[in-house]
Amino acid sequence: MALTDIEEEGEGKKKSGLIVTIAIVAVLSAIAGGGGWVVGGLIAPQVKQPDVAKVDESPAEDEKEGEDGQAAVRANVVALEPITTNLSYPSDNWIRVEVSLVFDDQPDNELADRIHQDILAYLRTVSLQQIEGPRGFQYLREDLRERVKLRSEGRVNELLLRTFVIE
Repeated sequence: MALTDIEEEGEGKKKSGLIVTIAIVAVLSAIAGGGGWVVGGLIAPQVKQPDVAKVDESPAEDEKEGEDGQAAVRANVVALEPITTNLSYPSDNWIRVEVSLVFDDQPDNELADRIHQDILAYLRTVSLQQIEGPRGFQYLREDLRERVKLRSEGRVNELLLRTFVIE
């Protein structure tokens, strides 16, 4: 019997030692987290929110307010549908581009559709090596702008790349 009493007493010490260790780790973690929060609040710069002055609420004649009220959209800007296609080499890589066109005056939806198809056809001929890095991206932008100006015969002022993703 003496042997079983010693074994039970050893197990009780192990359990109470484990509970004490967990409690100490939890208390120290809470102290470290709170201290980090306080030090972070002291170190972080205090940013004042600017006072928003009420400006003329009426949009300009060539602008209209967006549905969510955040941004004004110019009437001569046309956002094309996203273009998703595979590259010519390697053919298992895909490219997705969202483009907007800035027209001189009134936008032409038929012309925008033709430009959309032209950009799609061009992107299918591009290889990944041609558009790698910042210089390749710049060349791609310049090529697309040149194609848009030629296709539109000067009616489109600018091509805006809104998103560009290669997968």
